Amino acid sequence: MLGAISCGGAAAHAASSGAPSSGAPSAHAGSTRPVSTCPHPSYVTSQPFGGHYFGRYYVYNNMWNAAGYTVRQTLFACSYRNWYVVATMNNQSGDGAVKTYPNVQENFSSIPISSFTEVRSSFAESDPHVGIYEDAYDMWLNGIASSGSTEVMIWNENHDQVPGGSPAGSVTLGGRFYTVWSSGTYFAFVASKFFTSGTLNLLSFYDYLISKHWIRADSVLDQIDYGVELVSTNNHPERFSFTNFGITTERAS
Repeated sequence: MLGAISCGGAAAHAASSGAPSSGAPSAHAGSTRPVSTCPHPSYVTSQPFGGHYFGRYYVYNNMWNAAGYTVRQTLFACSYRNWYVVATMNNQSGDGAVKTYPNVQENFSSIPISSFTEVRSSFAESDPHVGIYEDAYDMWLNGIASSGSTEVMIWNENHDQVPGGSPAGSVTLGGRFYTVWSSGTYFAFVASKFFTSGTLNLLSFYDYLISKHWIRADSVLDQIDYGVELVSTNNHPERFSFTNFGITTERAS
């Protein structure tokens, strides 16, 4: 998930946001109809690891790798379905490092993937198309950024970013074509045609990895995040907006 640098660090900090595992089955996700982006935020933070619960979801500023760089980022949240960040950073070092991953997340308590009949999520986002970044789901199986855990990303929009690892395959899921990048226990599904909103059958991505024997059939789900990995905004303050997020799960009776 970290592009040019080693995989796993950003979500490791996302996992340590203070959002404990809920263990509860998810309720229904909302409509994908766009809404106006947070005109009157109820929560604002510029703290590197500031965040706030809205029900079972946690909205997280997550400036996990900002130390050592000149980075400013403020999160404005009206709800888990309506929030944005204004960020300023650059890639003058040329290392391509992801510096922040502001996101909304839900934790699960190691629920077996095989027990799900549905894991579905909706989202919408709006970006400035300046600098280096990608919008992506970041999901943790078999633990959260720990020994033996698996990181699964879905890149729905990419602006000059490069996944970790190398291409390992390709697949069409939900009518969209993805190139699958892999590096050890890191997998990134990168959409060939970018999209800024939609509803994804996340379970189909896990099932694909199981079918390829890249993850175990007894793998468990621990965390689902959605947000933007930021490398550079060309040193200008830029706004990244998110709406309509939600997760739907169903389990076999």
